[in-house]
Amino acid sequence: MDEALPRPGEVIYVGGAASVQFQGERALTLRVIRVDPRLTYNGWLWIDGYVLGPTGEAIERRVIFVRQDGLVKRR
Repeated sequence: MDEALPRPGEVIYVGGAASVQFQGERALTLRVIRVDPRLTYNGWLWIDGYVLGPTGEAIERRVIFVRQDGLVKRR
């Protein structure tokens, strides 16, 4: 993902490049609610969002800790 932080409403793909916990079948598609503004490790973010199911419906709310460079913007 580029230098800009994910914005509310954006849909991102979270896979192994974002964090090893999302490798392979554990990857998810997330609709962003917010990015926590508090400082953390350089290049890492806390993101609050909804995990999207195969048809695009929200199936679970999650807070995840990921590398910004590993995120892929979907729409």
